[in-house]
This record gives sequence, structure tokens and C-alpha cells, in this order.
Amino acid sequence: MPVEVLSEAAQEMLDWQGSGMGVMEMSHRGREFTTINEQALQDLRELLQVPEHFKILWMQGGGIAQNAIVPLNLSCGDSANFVVTGSWSQKSYQEAAKYCRPVLSAQRNPDDLEWANPSTWHLSDTAAYTHICSNETIDGVEFQELPDLLALGHESPLVIDCSSHIGSRSINWNLVGCAFAGAQKNIGPAGLTVVIIREDLLGRTLATCPSAFNYSTVAKANSMFNTPPTYSIYMAGKVFEWMKRQGGVAALEQAAIAKSQLLYNFIDQSEIFYNPIDVAWRSRMNVPFFIHERAGGQERCNEFVYLAKSAGLLQLKGHSSVGGLRASIYNAMPLEGVQALVEFMRHFEARS
Repeated sequence: MPVEVLSEAAQEMLDWQGSGMGVMEMSHRGREFTTINEQALQDLRELLQVPEHFKILWMQGGGIAQNAIVPLNLSCGDSANFVVTGSWSQKSYQEAAKYCRPVLSAQRNPDDLEWANPSTWHLSDTAAYTHICSNETIDGVEFQELPDLLALGHESPLVIDCSSHIGSRSINWNLVGCAFAGAQKNIGPAGLTVVIIREDLLGRTLATCPSAFNYSTVAKANSMFNTPPTYSIYMAGKVFEWMKRQGGVAALEQAAIAKSQLLYNFIDQSEIFYNPIDVAWRSRMNVPFFIHERAGGQERCNEFVYLAKSAGLLQLKGHSSVGGLRASIYNAMPLEGVQALVEFMRHFEARS
């Protein structure tokens, strides 16, 4: 979270703009929260340039819940295509099997980049939609461009899980049918999930779908079918205002490029650190890196995490499923933070 946003929220914690109550005490249907909610929606639509024929929904459950909610709403029990590029798209593929017939259209192979060409994907012609995770937080893999399914002669709508890089780059909505994102990476605190869906895709929901997860129901109720996560929406709204002050998504994208290139450039010239992802697929948001076995491997990674914490550099331990190290350099992380990390890595390597 941007420090500026946290400071503003702290000042308003007990009394939002003279209302005599904090946001957590407000009725979600009251005038005060309605004002907060409408402004947040307007700012998000403006920032991401979301066309009017897309609905923006506030939901809960994060990206993991959407792995079930998407097929419940879009599959009609039919097949759906999945492109598995890492841990999160693998989870999506497995979860969808409960509600539709998932087709493994492509799977990332680090040793053979042929899979990366969408024209080689095995897309089912009868699939209700095609799912990708456009940025894999654990694996550090990012789609630099979204696939153009129509250009491939395939008409299924593209569904993207953009949880970990939403707001860090523009989205070509001409290529997308539905996008979803947990808020807790670039938007705000955990508890809020954003779903942006093309209107013509509403109304395909399975009869067994819970009402609170039905996109049509949520859309008709303007995300007020059940009590929404009001404080998370308020904080997201604060972040959207901050994003606009930074110059919007275009400026944040340039900042993401600068921060990630600084870190990757150091890793690539290092004698002990390395990143295993092909350059064309490296994430700007999540940079996993490792220490060569000849330089101590995982044991040295553990030492790195311990010493980094003493230097004020936190949460650098790699995901438990892959080990190593990981730097998540979301929008709120300033360039100075990445510079401090690189300098620490330089000193760590020098003492090896």
C-alpha cells in the first residue's frame, strides 16, 4: 500500500470527512458510503479505460474463489480452455473441473518456447471461454501481450486472472471478455475482488450457482446484493486517487519497467544470483531469484532473508512451493526500495 494512502486513511479512521463516523461504521447503503463507492468505481473505470459495455463488480473470495465462480457463470457446463503457465493457472484448471470440462490447451515448458505461440494452442472450438493467468506471482511469468483469439479464428471469450499486475499496465479490452483480480496486490487490502465483465456474457450462469456469486445478480444490484467489503472498497478508492496523482496507468507502467529492469539487470550480471525465466516472459511485478548451488543454494537463500530483514528489507523469502527468493515490486514500491535491494544484493555477493 502507498504510504500516502495509509496516512490519509489513518487520519480518517475515526471520522470520515466530518461525518462523525469511520467508514467501517457506515451503512453500505447510506449516502456517505454511496459517495465513496461511486467515486471508486468511476476512478477505476477511468484508470483502466474500461468501456461502458463492461460491468465492474465488487465481489469477495479473491482469485481462488473466482476459479470456481467463473465456470459457474460462463461455462454452462460446457468445456473451457486453460493455458497453464504456472501455479495459479494450474489451480484454476483443477478447480474448474468441478463445474465444466476443462481442456488443457497449452502448458508452459521452460525448455521449449513453442508453447508460447498462441497459434500452437489446442483450443477447443466448443469451449465456453479461454482462461489465462496474465501474471503468475509464484513463477514470475507474465504475458507481455494478451492473445488475440479472434485473430486465431477462435470465438471463445478470453478470461484473464490479472490479480497481481492489475493497474500496472493497460488492458486491451477488445481482446477480453472477463477480467478478475484480488485487490491485495496493487489495489488495496485483502477482502475485495474486482470482476470486469462484458455485458453480453451475463446470463449464462448455472442454476446451481449461489446467488451471491451470480454475476448477473451482482450486476443488477450494483454490487449491493450482499454487504460488500466496504472498508476494502474505501481503501481501493484511495489507491485509485493515488494512482491518478502518479500519472495513471501509463506512468505506473513505465515505473514498473524501470524497477524490474534495474533488478533483472543486476541478477543477470551476478555471479551467484540467477532468474530462470526466459526474458520474453519475465514478470515486472514478481521477480523470483535463486542462488546457484555452487554458491550455497537454498542455505544461502535462508541467510540472505535473515540478513535482509536486519537491513529493513522484508518479505523476500520465495514461495514455499519453489523456494529461493522473490521480490514483489508492486505499484506502491518506490524505485528507491528496489535500489536498496540491489545494493544489498551487491554487498551480499561481495562477501560470498
